[in-house]
Amino acid sequence: MITASHLTYAFLTLVIIVVMLFRRGVVIPTLIGTFLVGWIYKGDVISGFKAIYNANLTAAKELFTIFLIITFMVALLASLRDIGADRRMIQPIQKLMVNGHVAFFVLALITFVISLFFWPTPAVPLIGALLIPAAIRAGLPAMGAAMAIALAGQGLALSSDYVMQVAPMLSAKGAGVSTASVADKALVLSLITGVISIGGAYMLNRKEIRKPVASNQEDAAMHKQAASDAAMVEYAEAAAAVETLNPSVNKWSKLFSVLVPLSMLAVMIVMIASKFGSGMGGFEGGDGAAFIGGVAVILLILACTVFSKIGALDKISDHLTEGFVFAFKAMGPVIPIAGFFFLGNADFSGSILSLGEGVKAPGFLFDLVASVQHAIPSNGFITAFSILIIGIVTGLDGSGFSGLPLTGSLSGVMGPAVNMDPSALAAIGQMGAIWSGGGTIIAWSSLVAVAGFAGVSAIDLARRNFLPVIVGLSVATVIAVLMW
Repeated sequence: MITASHLTYAFLTLVIIVVMLFRRGVVIPTLIGTFLVGWIYKGDVISGFKAIYNANLTAAKELFTIFLIITFMVALLASLRDIGADRRMIQPIQKLMVNGHVAFFVLALITFVISLFFWPTPAVPLIGALLIPAAIRAGLPAMGAAMAIALAGQGLALSSDYVMQVAPMLSAKGAGVSTASVADKALVLSLITGVISIGGAYMLNRKEIRKPVASNQEDAAMHKQAASDAAMVEYAEAAAAVETLNPSVNKWSKLFSVLVPLSMLAVMIVMIASKFGSGMGGFEGGDGAAFIGGVAVILLILACTVFSKIGALDKISDHLTEGFVFAFKAMGPVIPIAGFFFLGNADFSGSILSLGEGVKAPGFLFDLVASVQHAIPSNGFITAFSILIIGIVTGLDGSGFSGLPLTGSLSGVMGPAVNMDPSALAAIGQMGAIWSGGGTIIAWSSLVAVAGFAGVSAIDLARRNFLPVIVGLSVATVIAVLMW
C-alpha cells in the first residue's frame, strides 16, 4: 500500500537526482528527506529528528569498514613517503619509456596497479611528478599522458575497486546482494570499458606522438606547471624534491620499495586463488578488505619503525590521523546520502524508524517500484541503460561514490522486475557513477589534479576523454545484459 510517506520518499528521490544534475551537493536534501519521511511515517515530529540520527548511525555502522581500509592504505603510503620508498618503487619504470607509444601504455599500466591498491587520488602526485616528465621526454604529448593516467586510475582502477572494494560494498548494500557478486561483475565491466577507452585514447593521440627528446627542460616545465596551481604546490614539491636520506634509512628504503609491491602481489594471488577453491578460505567482500587492511597495518608498523625507532609510536599516530582525515574527506558526505537510501530498504528502515520487534518494516523504494511495475518495460537493455544514465547523472557532483547507494537500491528493486541479476545492474550503475564522477569526464572532479600535473586544461582533458569513455560504457552495458 502506497502511503503519504511513500510519495514523500519518491518526491525527495527525484529532488536529489535533479540537484545532482545541477552539480550541487545533496547532503542537505537527504537529511531533510530523512527527517520528513520519519515524521510523516510515524506521525510525530520527534520521530523525524530521531530518524536523522538513526539513519546516519546505521549508515556509519554499515560503511565503517570502508573508512578503515582507506585509512590504513593512505597511512601506509604516507609511511613509505617518509623513507623515500614510494619514489623508489616507480623510478625504474622510467627506463621502460623508450618512446611515446610505449610510454602511454606504461603510464596506464602503472597507474592502474598503484591506484588499485592505494586509490588514484593519493597516487596521482607520485605518478605525476616522476613519470609524466619521463613520458613527455619519450615523445608522448602532455594530453596523452593525462588521458592515460585519468582513464587507468580514476576510471579503470577506481570503477572496479577490486582490491579495497569500497565501491562494490556501497553498491551491494543498496542492492541487498553480496559484495563479491558486484565486485566480480564490476571488474569485468571495468576491464571492457577500460580497454575500449584507453585504446580509443591512444588512437586519438597516436599521430601527435613525436620522437624522444633528451632534455631536462621538460622536467622543469612540468614541475613549474604543477606548482602553478596552489593546491598542487605541496604535492609537487614533495614528490619532485631530491631527498637526502640518512644512510641507515636508505637501505630500508630500498628494501621497502621491493617488499611492499611483493606483499601486495601476494595479497592479490591469495585472493584470486581463494576463488578457485584453494582451501585458503574466502577473501571476498569484508574479508578481502580485512586481509589487505591487516597486511597494510603490519607494513605500516615496520615502515614507521625503520624511519624512527624511538619516534615510531608517535609517527604511526600521525599517519593514521592523516589516513582518517583523507577517508572522511572522501567518504564523509556519503554517510547521510546512504542513510536516506537505506531508509528505502526494509532491511534497514526498521532500525532507522525505531520500529519495535515484530513490526513489519516498510520498504519505501521497493513498494514504489512494485506499484508501477506494470508500466515498466520488461526489457533488460532499457533498464540497464537507465541505471547507467542515472549513475552518470549522480556522478555529476564530482564524487563518484555519492550516487552508489541510489543506483544500488534501484538495481535491487528493478532487477527482478526485468529478470536481471540485481548485482549486474548495480555493477552497471557503479560504472556510470565512477567513470563520470570519479574523474574521467567531469572537469570539476579529481581530474583537476591530473590536469595540473600534466600541465593541460581540465576542461579539454574531460572533453577528450568523453567519447572513448561513453563508447566503452555503452559496450560494457550491452555485454552485461547479454551475459547476465
